[in-house]
Amino acid sequence: MTTTAAAGGAAGVAGVGVQHFRHIDATVADTLFCVHPERIPLDAPRTRLALALGATLYVPGTRPGLADTITRRHAEGVTSMVIDLEDAVADDDERIAIESAVDALRTLADTPVSSMLLFVRTRRVEQIRSITTALGSCAALNGFVLPKFGTSTGRGDLAAVRDASVATGSRLFAMPVLESPALVHRETRDDQLTDIAALLDEFREHVLAVRIGATDICGLFGIRRDRDLTIYDVRVAADLIAAVVNRLGRRDATGHIVTGPVWEYFADHERLFRPTLRQTPFREHDAVMFRQQLVSRDIDGLLREIALDRANGIHGKTVIHPAHVAPVHALSAVTHEEYQDAVDILAQETGGVRASSYHNKMNEMKPHRNWAHLVMDRAAVFGVTRQGVDFVDLLTALVPE
Repeated sequence: MTTTAAAGGAAGVAGVGVQHFRHIDATVADTLFCVHPERIPLDAPRTRLALALGATLYVPGTRPGLADTITRRHAEGVTSMVIDLEDAVADDDERIAIESAVDALRTLADTPVSSMLLFVRTRRVEQIRSITTALGSCAALNGFVLPKFGTSTGRGDLAAVRDASVATGSRLFAMPVLESPALVHRETRDDQLTDIAALLDEFREHVLAVRIGATDICGLFGIRRDRDLTIYDVRVAADLIAAVVNRLGRRDATGHIVTGPVWEYFADHERLFRPTLRQTPFREHDAVMFRQQLVSRDIDGLLREIALDRANGIHGKTVIHPAHVAPVHALSAVTHEEYQDAVDILAQETGGVRASSYHNKMNEMKPHRNWAHLVMDRAAVFGVTRQGVDFVDLLTALVPE
């Protein structure tokens, strides 16, 4: 197989698009990928651009040296960030946070960092207008995250993003966060989802992805999930995730990319249960100590949740710590086996069943077709690993020991 894009190189040019794993040495990248990640331009189809979000790192708008922080994360391989003006900022610091966000986005315009996907999470619709007015046609801003999204305020929020896009001449997106009580509570959920689906369809061209706010969901019930558990062990949250994917994550003209909720732990702790990360893959790579590092930082729990995200139709993830970015990206890369299955499925137009090229499963050409198309989009964004390369190889290349 041949590569589709070389690692490194033009990644330093401002505004050329998002490219995953661009920070890895080109020689190392060649040993990992048989198909390199492509550079995804900002005018790419929405599904592919939404997948390119990968791990979306949040940073408070009040962070000192905000532009420098974003620049460092870009150099470390982060592809999308959100400047948070909502929950991460105290009420008294709101004005300072807005000024800081505007100043940082101005500073980053026309620099290599503007190739990232950068968003601002607002508190109210007026902030969308004031920020875009202050920035003008700033190339560093890609849109807004809309917290506690619902039918009462959602139309105004989406209209403001659309109007800002027209006014600035930029392609600005909205990313609504589903976390409101009316959506979480079972008796109002179905009506809310139906109305939200219609609203998102009306503004489809300006909706990049749908995000899920697990912290607010759990907070409604006085729950904070333990670090030994995944969000899928918290039934009220898992039920909502299933309902959102069922209604908004369909792989047809009505669906959107739905991203995974935050994993909030990143430090050592006393465990109640044994780590879920198997030892064998790390032993085979002579990386037992590396596994221990991951376990000590609760990355094993994150890895399990990422796998469950994918199994439940979720792509990408909200993260609040830089250490969480590499695991999300490593598990997003398409394996050689997945890629070969997708190629085989898409090559057959007439349906039927055929054994996979790996001779370990059956590929059903019609039922697996949507999956195969999504794999090809992931392959463009995250690349395809060489035969025999697994997530341990990717993690050891991405995470300094």
